[in-house]
Amino acid sequence: MKFCEMPYSRPDIEELKAKLSELQEKIEKAQAVEEIVCAYEKVCSLSEEYSTMGSLAYVRHTIDTKDEFFDKENDFFDEVGPAVTDAFLGISKAMVNSPFRAELEKHYGELLFKNTQISLRCFSSEIIELSAEENKLQSEYQKLFASAAVEWEGETLPLPKLTKYKMSGDRKIRKKAFLKDAEFFEAHREEFDSLYDRLVKLRNKQARTLGYDNFIQMGYDRLGRNCYGPEKVAQFREQIVKYIVPAVSTLREEQKKRLGIDQICLYDNAVIFKEGDVSPKGTSDELLASAIDMYREMSEETAEFINFMSDNELYDLLSKDGKAPGGYCTEFADYKAPFIFSNFNGTSGDVDVLTHEAGHAFAYFIAARKGIIPDYISPTIEACEVHSMSMEFLTAPWHKDFFGEDTARYQYAHTVDALNFIPYGCMVDEFQHIMYENENLTPDERNEVWLKLEKKYRPHLKCDDLPFYSRGATWQHQLHIYLYPLYYIDYCMAQTVAFQFFAESLYDWQKAFNKYLAFVKGAGTKTFEELVLSADLKLPYEKNALENVAKTITDWLEKFPL
Repeated sequence: MKFCEMPYSRPDIEELKAKLSELQEKIEKAQAVEEIVCAYEKVCSLSEEYSTMGSLAYVRHTIDTKDEFFDKENDFFDEVGPAVTDAFLGISKAMVNSPFRAELEKHYGELLFKNTQISLRCFSSEIIELSAEENKLQSEYQKLFASAAVEWEGETLPLPKLTKYKMSGDRKIRKKAFLKDAEFFEAHREEFDSLYDRLVKLRNKQARTLGYDNFIQMGYDRLGRNCYGPEKVAQFREQIVKYIVPAVSTLREEQKKRLGIDQICLYDNAVIFKEGDVSPKGTSDELLASAIDMYREMSEETAEFINFMSDNELYDLLSKDGKAPGGYCTEFADYKAPFIFSNFNGTSGDVDVLTHEAGHAFAYFIAARKGIIPDYISPTIEACEVHSMSMEFLTAPWHKDFFGEDTARYQYAHTVDALNFIPYGCMVDEFQHIMYENENLTPDERNEVWLKLEKKYRPHLKCDDLPFYSRGATWQHQLHIYLYPLYYIDYCMAQTVAFQFFAESLYDWQKAFNKYLAFVKGAGTKTFEELVLSADLKLPYEKNALENVAKTITDWLEKFPL
């Protein structure tokens, strides 16, 4: 079914809760394991129906945040979400505490129960109101960001469309674009500061209500991390400082020479070549057409996937007034259909986002057709990001269809950008850990923390005299800090795994793709560690694991024929 034809109706929450309560009772009073399996199948069906309506409301709201109907529907799901979560957790408790648990673990696998116990730790009816308030604050941030528009040469542009000017080959234009961007954030300084202050304290309050010291471990549990904790993440960040930061700094010296400048300023950060960003050839429609052809050629599985996406118009890609920022992939479970949301702006980032989100969508498409329960459709987030980040590199044989004679420059820039990203992502992660451990910091103190971390992770980079950025408020541009707390490190760990797929593809693309396909087909039936090790790859937080990754990538870049 086409996205535009998918019917939406607001769920009857009281009816849903009543059905779940009845099913919970059946599970608790079951006399045989078969009765529980039958009841749980109905729970899964209810879960998919509810999530489908929630996804439809969210997608249609983010496509047009000015649409009053879906604005209210999105608010509705923000408000009722915690209560619905609590109702589903009642089912989880019944499953975990069932006298038939051993038989259930044999039927569904032990991982379901391990993940369920993690989810039970980080939510209870005690925090329903606090959780609903958190949802509202997150929506406020998204609406505020979506309202961002700047005047540029007589034209009013939504913030994403400023990106191509930020990557111009003309340094003066880049700086002007950053100044325009800063104007919006400076004008709304108190709002951004207040929203984050309230979010940090609200999340910590929820955590303490549930018995945590602060939000950090609760945040890990929310993300379903089932094979590592903050200690291993800290070890990973230490490796980044030891191996990746020096490699990036060396690349930055070469970048300065290419750009003919003495110092890399923030507005030079994303510009790898003096000519500016390598832009894709053709219109947005032509870009999409090339992507469709690419996936049809890549494999039988990707061809089936892209035909399904195209036939059902499961994407919205162009930036426009009132559209929420960023890009994402979600799904409509009732239709086994993924959906890609993006904001094309005429830069190479359009190809990055398209291939990235297509990686997520492809993984869901494959898993949804395996006949497994909803709990096993997706692995934990860092594994999901391996799906997407690896796809960015495995599409290399078709990059020429997007960039023509500029393909080599794009591939070099894309790889450099991916390496450069890892220290930034670690900086975002460490910043958040510090924030939740020190919730009473003032806005200025928060900004000071960011500036100190800049020196640790991006010592080569200066903010010049840019307002907003130079006072250390750059982090407010990163929507994950507000909307998806402690998520960002998943990108960094996934990137190191994606680099390993990339390295293998340089010698044998088909072997690398087959290995990737096996990783994808594992879906959520294995932990992140199990998926990585089963693919014969290094775990990101394994001791000295990143030394070889850094060397492989930098050696390739040094020999790259520009």
